[in-house]
Amino acid sequence: MSNVTIAAIIMVSVIAITLFFSFPIGLSIGLGAVAAIVTILPFTQAMTTSAQRFFTGANSFSLVAIPFFILAGNIMNSGGIAKRLIDAARLLTNRLYGDLAQTNIVANMLFGAVSGSGVAAASAMGSILGPIQKKEGYADDYSAAANIASGPTGMMIPPSNIMIVYATVAGSVSIAALFMAGYIPGILWGIGCMILAGFTAKKLGYKSKNSYTIKQSLIILWKAIPSLLLIVIVIGGILGGVFTASEGSAIAVVYALILSFLYKSIKLQDLPKIILNSVKTTAVVEFLVCVSGIMAWVMSFTKMPQLISRALLSIGTNPLIILLIINIVLLIVGTFMDPTPAVLIFTPIFLPICTSFGMHPVHFGLMMVMNLCVGTITPPVGAIMFAGCKIANVKIEYVIKRLVPYFAVVIFALLLVTYVPALSLAIPKALKLINLPENYNIFFVLQ
Repeated sequence: MSNVTIAAIIMVSVIAITLFFSFPIGLSIGLGAVAAIVTILPFTQAMTTSAQRFFTGANSFSLVAIPFFILAGNIMNSGGIAKRLIDAARLLTNRLYGDLAQTNIVANMLFGAVSGSGVAAASAMGSILGPIQKKEGYADDYSAAANIASGPTGMMIPPSNIMIVYATVAGSVSIAALFMAGYIPGILWGIGCMILAGFTAKKLGYKSKNSYTIKQSLIILWKAIPSLLLIVIVIGGILGGVFTASEGSAIAVVYALILSFLYKSIKLQDLPKIILNSVKTTAVVEFLVCVSGIMAWVMSFTKMPQLISRALLSIGTNPLIILLIINIVLLIVGTFMDPTPAVLIFTPIFLPICTSFGMHPVHFGLMMVMNLCVGTITPPVGAIMFAGCKIANVKIEYVIKRLVPYFAVVIFALLLVTYVPALSLAIPKALKLINLPENYNIFFVLQ
């Protein structure tokens, strides 16, 4: 057995063992990668290479956007913007069965679109709408399930931090194209949740009790417009070439701060705490990116992606079957691993396989992100699920029963996104953010 093979086995074994003993995922990846490098190279050279790869992992201008989008999301979560988005969402859903749950779902889509965080969206919406739903007779498990199931839409509807991470790992993939590709899958996920929430509400007898006059509607819209303009300014500026995604993230922070101060919902003394929380979250993400740089070098040196590719292709050459297998693997991985490390680990493995039979990197990116978003609402490590249950003060075992139908709806949407490229590529193609071959079938994958 060669040193290269031994190094690959050591890296996988160390990561698996340390994760089993509840090590932080970033530390597990770092220890496994360094242990593998020491097997391949002399100790001094191994340490030098590890340090270089650690720095190179984070040496990307596009990653600057992540801390700013995290900060913008935390400011919005504390700055009164969530309440105005909820009012706008309620205006759209007030005639539907289970209108408060429907409002929760739409508000998650809107708030996620301006904050980029599923956990922030579910936390904000659950804390504001949860007590109102309880007061109007909604069951806690029903309300919590609708909130949790729709939380990940904010990770797909731009701006999205996980898409920035994917673009960095994949290389030469436009962040603007990824952002635009996320709209239809994210909205499809949200609409699926709305349909199911409506059917369930009809069975439970949760009828709408609210209506608005034209004057009330106009007032609500007027108050919500400044918050909604954030999406227009940031995404419009990126698409129009006025600024990059990184510059747009800084503008999002400034705009969110101005709104929060105008709404008088944030004081100067609140900022240190908000910034500290943002720094902590950013540090975790950036450390993962750095250690993944070491792991990427090991994987490249040991040719692990090629070995896995040959193993998958040995099962069969039908792209439809291979994509189904990749989906299953990512769904399983997502239940045990947060999206960021999963993207860092599995993009170098699966992306070359998919591009080898003609799949566009943007299409693959949306498929991967959507897969891993499912993991955020499933046990044992679903961050959105735990946040939603904690805020609703309801046990996970009760909510899981309500979530099962949502899982079915979401996985159906995932399969549509996987096998119908138009759902993720139509908008980037229309905006000329990507170039597709003339024979590329945008309505059915890889015929």
